[in-house]
Amino acid sequence: MPIPRKELPNVGEYVIATVKKIFDYGAYVTLDEYNGLEAYLPWSEVASRWVRNIRDVIRENQKIVVKVIRVNRRRKTVDVSLKKVPENEKRRKVLWWKRYLKASKIVELVAEKIGKSIEDAYREVVWKLEDYYGDPLLGLEEAVIRGPDALREAGIPEEWIKPLYNDALRHVKVKMVKIRGLMFLRSYESDGVERIKKILLSAKEILDKVGDNVKGRIYLLGSPRYVVEITAPDYKEAEKILKEILATTEKLAKELKVEFRFERERK
Repeated sequence: MPIPRKELPNVGEYVIATVKKIFDYGAYVTLDEYNGLEAYLPWSEVASRWVRNIRDVIRENQKIVVKVIRVNRRRKTVDVSLKKVPENEKRRKVLWWKRYLKASKIVELVAEKIGKSIEDAYREVVWKLEDYYGDPLLGLEEAVIRGPDALREAGIPEEWIKPLYNDALRHVKVKMVKIRGLMFLRSYESDGVERIKKILLSAKEILDKVGDNVKGRIYLLGSPRYVVEITAPDYKEAEKILKEILATTEKLAKELKVEFRFERERK
């Protein structure tokens, strides 16, 4: 279980909990993010609608997302609500927690390899990635995409950089997106083939300059149609590169008196 950053949660915080004991008047849950801290879920906070039996809504050992509604810091007691958790917050929290666990496990494995303690792993890496990126796994994904500097930016000590980067490459798979379109190039000049080659070369030069995280290719589908294909970590990056290619090729096509047209591929 990950090391908690603080002893108690804040009121209004959404947390992952495990149902432990169910009674007629409520239930006791443990907070996964707070080292199994016990919290109380009152019967009135289980569901928005009236329920005859609390077990119709929750069961022992079930993982749930709850909202912290009361915290007594002197007694170290916490009350939580299930009914006050919107569906979108539930999905967001569950996804974040799964990603947090994955990132933490990777960092813990690296810590073991380089002779660091679990406390060091969280203090020197996990929490720094969380502070800088909002999600430790996002920090590791950025390292896979941009290289070790993504870790340095977050303030990760140098002794961690190489082993952490290598393990990120092995264990973190970044989801890529792909956009495609058809570029139409036609010339009726005697040297039309050479003119079109020059336009395609200008587009290729743009692709050659993009980072390792972006892949692109342009190939002949059948004259005068050429496929432009960009693969990147997100649509924003892919669209940016495509826009640059189209601006360059269209401008050059006008200069060389080559007919130019582009059509997006619609899925």
